[in-house]
Amino acid sequence: MGILGEGLVLTSQIFFITLIGSLPLGVVIALARMSKFKPLSWIAQLYISILRGTPLMLQLMAIMFGPYYLLGLQMGADWKFTACCIGFILNYAAYFAEIYRSGIQSIPRGQYEAASVLGYSRAQTFMKIVLPQVIKRILPAMGNEIITLVKDTSLAFVLAIPEMFSNAKALAAREVSMIPYAIAAAIYWVCCLAIEFVLNRVEKRLDYYHD
Repeated sequence: MGILGEGLVLTSQIFFITLIGSLPLGVVIALARMSKFKPLSWIAQLYISILRGTPLMLQLMAIMFGPYYLLGLQMGADWKFTACCIGFILNYAAYFAEIYRSGIQSIPRGQYEAASVLGYSRAQTFMKIVLPQVIKRILPAMGNEIITLVKDTSLAFVLAIPEMFSNAKALAAREVSMIPYAIAAAIYWVCCLAIEFVLNRVEKRLDYYHD
């Protein structure tokens, strides 16, 4: 279990760094996507199209080897983990951006107009009226992406990062046994169950915001 535990630590690091980076970046991209300034909106659309339309594994390899093949730069020993995190953040920000956009655009314009009549500023309208409803509406989709992220961390193996799946694979080959795979699968499952539990609790807290 020692080698799997070490892999779990790296898997957890990739997971949390990705969330910390991609959640706010997704907001920026979503706002750019909805911008009335067309060049900015087109750039955001192109970004989302490329990141969602190409395999994450390919993106990780491009970020890992791009500096050397394109610029001739020799990156340090820590670059592969950094490249992995950058790749995950950029990829998931594109998915989160579309979820944010759909949530914001699902709010009827009448609610903005009613808030204006009641004397709310644009910031107050967004924070007190729009945002709680958006969070409630996008929570299921966000939950799906976050759970997918737990499993996608296994793709870090393409950069020779010893996360949990890579270590389970090495351990299974060394012991000629499927047990390490089964243990790794159980750990992934438990992590997903924990995330589902937290998201369900949040969703229940938001039940008073009815559509």
